[in-house]
Amino acid sequence: MKLSQLRLRNWMASGLVIAALAGVSACQTPTETPTAVEDTEATTDTAEATPESLTTVRFTLSWLLQGVDAPLTLAIERGYFAEEGLDVQIERGYGSADTSSKIAAGQYDMGFGDMYSMIEFNERNPDDKMIVVAVPYNKAPFAIVTTQDSGINSVQDLAGKTLGAPAGDAPRRLWPVLAEEAGIDPNSVEWVTMEPKLRETFLLQGNVDAISGFIYSMMPSLLAGGKTMDDLNIFYYKDNGLDFYGNVVLLREDFLSANEETVRAFLRAYIRGIQDMLVDPEAGLASVVAAGDELMDPDAEKLRLQIALDELLVNEEVESLGLGAVDPARLEATIAQTVKGFELTATPDIDTVFTADYLPPLEDRQVPPASERQPLE
Repeated sequence: MKLSQLRLRNWMASGLVIAALAGVSACQTPTETPTAVEDTEATTDTAEATPESLTTVRFTLSWLLQGVDAPLTLAIERGYFAEEGLDVQIERGYGSADTSSKIAAGQYDMGFGDMYSMIEFNERNPDDKMIVVAVPYNKAPFAIVTTQDSGINSVQDLAGKTLGAPAGDAPRRLWPVLAEEAGIDPNSVEWVTMEPKLRETFLLQGNVDAISGFIYSMMPSLLAGGKTMDDLNIFYYKDNGLDFYGNVVLLREDFLSANEETVRAFLRAYIRGIQDMLVDPEAGLASVVAAGDELMDPDAEKLRLQIALDELLVNEEVESLGLGAVDPARLEATIAQTVKGFELTATPDIDTVFTADYLPPLEDRQVPPASERQPLE
């Protein structure tokens, strides 16, 4: 993940600006704050929607701009937000916990984050509660990765091993629940804490037996470090008893109450971006790369997007419920697992965690037919 710089030709017409703050991720290096470039090729209708005539929405990404943000960049590039009357101002994020804190503080109106970290935040901050209005990623990217030569071929084989992750890593924090599902003692592993940027290096150098994290954050650095997919064993939480949802669109309850039409407009534009990206992921990837600076690695971003397409975005549930929605029974089960894993004191009701009331009608958020969805070459 490379820090992104606004270079999309169509972003100025849509009124969007990225104020990318310097930072380092598990597999990224910082770059300079970007500068917006005016679009001279915008359509007449879009050009007429000047920033002064649009409603501003301050939006935070979950981390630095990356391949998995292709639906957002494609929607921006094609002017969908401007068509809805929105000036979406975006900044990079620093993880789900930080997203919740900054939205609660009023620094942003909306953002991408992890609903399970949000549940924990809501319990600790009852006067600043947030709620999820869309779930674009149906599966969480939580995973544990190890090498083939480690002899670890299942979650059960992790007993007695050393695992590495940053202290606040969500998969690490949910390890006790995963261990229980696997039938092993959660205290049978030793955790080693490191900075996010060093996580993959610890595994590559043999300082730990396995690492936990978001799969699309870990893989580019592991492959760049000389490993191949055949060299690695990947244990998705979703395949081992923790069927969690992935990144969501969240916001404060009071902002939602005061800006219902703005939220509906944002979701209409964003879901159009998801649909377009599913039909033409090459265009989605190109929009991310166009938004990035010269340090962005197109191959790394392609890998992230391919992982999302293969594992996280579309499945039978999404085909049935439409983009952005959830299965209530599944959500209820994962909320209960979150309460246990994060050692919370109360189990929130589903309708205090997620509302589908602001999503477009089902017919407007259907997954494009498989026959129309092109592969990412």
